[in-house]
Amino acid sequence: MAQHATKGARFHAITANRLDNGEVVYFHAQKNWQSDIARAAVLDGADALDALMIEALSSRFSQTVVDLYAFAVDDPANHDANAPVHPLSVREIIRAAGPTIRLDLGKQADAPRA
Repeated sequence: MAQHATKGARFHAITANRLDNGEVVYFHAQKNWQSDIARAAVLDGADALDALMIEALSSRFSQTVVDLYAFAVDDPANHDANAPVHPLSVREIIRAAGPTIRLDLGKQADAPRA
């Protein structure tokens, strides 16, 4: 399993970076890469993770991304349907939101401010 997967975590998602522009992407249940973490497939258990990792690592997908790995997410039942994917690590929260240095750039530029 990947270096960023939390030991003992039940739920995981798969992420990578696009080769052409470095954008953070997530493997979707429909077997494609999406930039929106809300579209990431949430996998319940090691067997489901292993099966989707094999699919994501196939030559069809691996030639478009780099640095593919799994990361732990919170149980989707704990959240509403509008925000079903909640990473457990600070690293993945930052990767999902975009750069932390300028709020006017990246994904966070479109996010509502509190």
